[in-house]
Amino acid sequence: MNEQHPMLTRRQFGYRALTAIGALGSARFAGPTTLLGAEINSRINGVRIGAITYSFRAITEADAIIRAMAQIGLGEAELMSNHAEALAGAPGGRGAAEALAAWRRSASPSTWQPVKKKFQDAGIQLRLLTFNMNVRTTTDEDIEYAFSMAKALGVDAITTSTQVSMAKRVAPFADKHQILVGYHGHANVTDPDEVATPASFDACLAQSKYHAINLDIGHFTAGGFDAVSFLTANHARITNLHLKDRKKPANGGANVPWGQGDTPIKAVLQLLRKEKWNIPSNIEFEYPGDPLVEVPKCFQFCKNALA
Repeated sequence: MNEQHPMLTRRQFGYRALTAIGALGSARFAGPTTLLGAEINSRINGVRIGAITYSFRAITEADAIIRAMAQIGLGEAELMSNHAEALAGAPGGRGAAEALAAWRRSASPSTWQPVKKKFQDAGIQLRLLTFNMNVRTTTDEDIEYAFSMAKALGVDAITTSTQVSMAKRVAPFADKHQILVGYHGHANVTDPDEVATPASFDACLAQSKYHAINLDIGHFTAGGFDAVSFLTANHARITNLHLKDRKKPANGGANVPWGQGDTPIKAVLQLLRKEKWNIPSNIEFEYPGDPLVEVPKCFQFCKNALA
């Protein structure tokens, strides 16, 4: 402890506990721990519940994110590409753009094996890789890099926040590598190049049989659409769900703590249970707050909904 600042905030205490050598998590919340390599089962009555590592973006050390997930009891991960790179030892910080570009060019399948092992050792299944793309800045080399990373990590699919016009460029890579790409939707329904509306998802799917949908039910609700009916109609081509609570457009569309918005989280989870659809449902924590406090609340919401 720093003798000049002996009193830590709750957030500082949690993060220091998570980064301690051998720690599995913070003492700030109770949750299950796991023996090294013992698989964590976070299915609830058959419904797969996990989290995207973006939910823990406030934690600066990527290894601590894995420990946080294990402590909470989340057994499936959707891994952000920046977290994958950090776990693999990529250069970071300001002014590291050229070094990172060189590091990416040198990456090979063996680069990603330690990353995969870290999740396995924590008992977490690494099922999805998020690699976001932008029509203005993403090169073909970047797209190939994403697919190579996904293949080496052994994930089931890539998820991406991107534009509709990128789907045509991504299609040949998806066809070549035979890896699913789940297009993530947002709530911007005014720009035809944004993935948000049912029609924009259809446009992405039309480019490749390996193109699919990463349905964010919160954004879909904030866009003015019905997540339950869309899931019912399109479940066969959905790679995974993102769970969050947002208001409808008429109510302002804001991200809010779960249960305070208009997103049919409970109805969606119960539909998955009823139909026995094997679709990962990943917590994406986005409303204000501390992920070490709020993500467990989101997980408990899922447990209550599926009890």
